[in-house]
Amino acid sequence: MTKLLWAGLAAGITLLAAPPVVIQNAHVLTVTRGAFSGAVVVKDGKIAEAAEKVMIPPGAQVIDAGGQYLMPGIIDCHSHIAADSINEGAASVSSMVGIEDVLNPDDISIYRALAGGVTTANILHGSANSIGGKCTVIKMRWGKDADGLKFQGAMPGIKFALGENPKRQGMAEGLFGVAQRNLRYPGTRMGVEDVIREAFTQAKAYQAEWKEYEAKKNRGETVIPPRRNLKLEPLVEVLEGKRFVHAHCYRADEILMLLRVADEFGFKIRTLQHVLEGYKVASEIAAHGAGASTFSDWWSYKVEAYDAIPYNAAIMVRKGVLVSLNSDSGELMRRLNTEAAKTMKYGGLTETEALSLITINPAKQLKIDDRVGSIEVGKDADLVLFDKHPLSSYAKVQKVFIDGAVYFDRDKDLSQRPLRELKKKSLEEKEKKNAPPQKKENRRPE
Repeated sequence: MTKLLWAGLAAGITLLAAPPVVIQNAHVLTVTRGAFSGAVVVKDGKIAEAAEKVMIPPGAQVIDAGGQYLMPGIIDCHSHIAADSINEGAASVSSMVGIEDVLNPDDISIYRALAGGVTTANILHGSANSIGGKCTVIKMRWGKDADGLKFQGAMPGIKFALGENPKRQGMAEGLFGVAQRNLRYPGTRMGVEDVIREAFTQAKAYQAEWKEYEAKKNRGETVIPPRRNLKLEPLVEVLEGKRFVHAHCYRADEILMLLRVADEFGFKIRTLQHVLEGYKVASEIAAHGAGASTFSDWWSYKVEAYDAIPYNAAIMVRKGVLVSLNSDSGELMRRLNTEAAKTMKYGGLTETEALSLITINPAKQLKIDDRVGSIEVGKDADLVLFDKHPLSSYAKVQKVFIDGAVYFDRDKDLSQRPLRELKKKSLEEKEKKNAPPQKKENRRPE
């Protein structure tokens, strides 16, 4: 009876499964395996075949790309969209909080990111803290709930921050000499280093307590477990290589400081975020094994960014650093393809190297490159169809697939806009009609 039940469920799942999709007559930019004119076959949300000529499976949905460009979905290693709150700034170590608890699937920035070809993003805590909150990797599954956004199986991360932001609330005197309230330590860059070192000193001791407890328990002794510390648990995960560190930074001196602290405690910095002076210490970053997620040409927007140069990304690439470009904003997120193109002008990167900065490189930084970041058989069918080469400033996203399903269709979007405007107008009129009458104010004659 049980076998029959499972057989029936399996048959039902097969019937409900989406038909295969074939995107043919496309210029396919695989990123990792060259480019070719041909087709990509998608089955059960995965890339089943990618070649110049493919067999069209029975019942497949065929999409004629008409010579347009198909590339892997763009990956943003540093974003703050789709979250109801970003900073828990009351304490300088807030590793007990996490973005996954405040994911907002209704944030319109998700849809706008899709319109720019972004399919995956690392949603980070803010930079108010020396050690901030936990990060969450999401896919832009517009229309799903918060759990439906999460990239299942992605390595968890945590946000660190150096420089002006984490020390900002520690100064006794604010703007125009006005005293600030709720002051907290640190107030200097050397204080930021101390906060990080002290936190990991505590984490090491906490880790030792639990190891001693487990050893005694395994020997059959009756022991009371240590008191849980939700602030230190994520830091122990960092020490044990179970959670990545993504560190906001700008200046060369603070970059070197954090690399030294990480070496001292025996963990690795996964990515240096912003890292606008990375070109000065690129060899040291490469030697540590850290990645760099930077901007293409942002500089002089605050004191820490004055030494930024547009050649930063290319120089770090040539020095052996794993580099990606990120948005840090919902607006720039829609144009990461043209941000990547700038590195060809500023640094002479090739087309493939430029595309890697927004696809396979951030995938490697987030350790999800076995699933996304390139067009290869077996990977998730996260794909973007551009009408022109994606490194052209004239290129527009036509379709976006996530797990083989269409989440953005430019033609459909444009055709539905008049209907949405009518619906919006109808709702506004209904709101006015149902609004309670406003009371007249009793005002004295002037």
